[in-house]
Amino acid sequence: MTSDNGSGDSGDNARPGRLRGAWRALTGRGTETTLARPSPRRGGGLARRVSLIDALIRGLPAPAIVLDRDGRVVAFNQAARGIAPALRAGELALIALRMPELVDAVRRATKKREPQRVEFIERVPHDRWFEAFVAPVSLPEADGAHIDLLLMTFNDLTPLRRVEEMRADFIANASHELRTPLAALLGFIETLQGPARNDTAAREKFLAIMQQQAARMARLIDDLLSLSRIELNAHMAPSTPVELASLVRQVADGLQTLARDRQVEIRLVLPPEPLTVLGDRDELIRALENLVENALKYGAAGKRVDITLSRAQTRAGAPEARIAVRDFGPGIAPEHLPRLTERFYRVDVADSRSQGGTGLGLALVKHILNRHGGRVAVESTLGQGATFTMHLPLRTAETPSGV
Repeated sequence: MTSDNGSGDSGDNARPGRLRGAWRALTGRGTETTLARPSPRRGGGLARRVSLIDALIRGLPAPAIVLDRDGRVVAFNQAARGIAPALRAGELALIALRMPELVDAVRRATKKREPQRVEFIERVPHDRWFEAFVAPVSLPEADGAHIDLLLMTFNDLTPLRRVEEMRADFIANASHELRTPLAALLGFIETLQGPARNDTAAREKFLAIMQQQAARMARLIDDLLSLSRIELNAHMAPSTPVELASLVRQVADGLQTLARDRQVEIRLVLPPEPLTVLGDRDELIRALENLVENALKYGAAGKRVDITLSRAQTRAGAPEARIAVRDFGPGIAPEHLPRLTERFYRVDVADSRSQGGTGLGLALVKHILNRHGGRVAVESTLGQGATFTMHLPLRTAETPSGV
């Protein structure tokens, strides 16, 4: 096989020729002579227009890439790097565009000279959906010839897909979980309209239960909406510095009333130095509140809840902050631990509902920490209480803000 410069070199020198051959095979053009993108050293119509094409592409807000008919990258904007970080001007796009749907769309557009539309999904680091348009473009020359190019533009469909998933999940979860309290409300209303119409004692009793059921539905809807909003923004890492000691104190102070009602003491153990993470303060407060509320409700028998903030390291040696919430209640059986963060999973359904739980609290905690690049860990021994620990990457001097 001859190399790109027509010589008989092999090995590394033959790779550009092999890649070009692979691109021609994918686009169905065989060994046809094309208007390949000439280098600036050799001149040519395309070389004279590269700066203009590059300026136009860089002005587009959406990701955009221009290819010549040899499949080499002529120009691209910064937004395109988010889709294909390996893009390099003058190199074969086949190297950077590893999505089969895109390669197939380019092949069809090159062969048919017709615009193509395709959707594809990226799985790493998060699920992201894109819509790509591949449009043939011809640039006329003064001598009557023309230069054939391909313009690729992309739309990020991720927000739309997440909204669709959020709506579907909300409807499914709400319809399932709201059925029980709604049935209870309807039953009490029918009783009050019928046999208990003139029964004052029954009316007061039923109205109190109805108020509890209505409050439970309100909490459920609030938790479902919060979970949906967090999932919608899961691919957007928070970038605001949050000092954790003040956050822990705020949560502990806000739950003192519940602690007094349950006759439980909240003890804080805080480090002398400040610990800062990049995060969303409201979401982190929500996550810690859920853990402390659970400890106060389900571990009240131990009469004490410890909240410990400390500096630690991951297994890879990266610095992290840990917020551990420990109760001294009855503990949790080992078979329940792996499923605690699932939606609507309850160790004791009757007890959870009697405490006003929705079954979504720990799912919220998990999704909030995932968005912050952290995780939640659970340790428990029956009869000795449970410890829920929030692991969050620490902001250090080397950590850039706004990313």
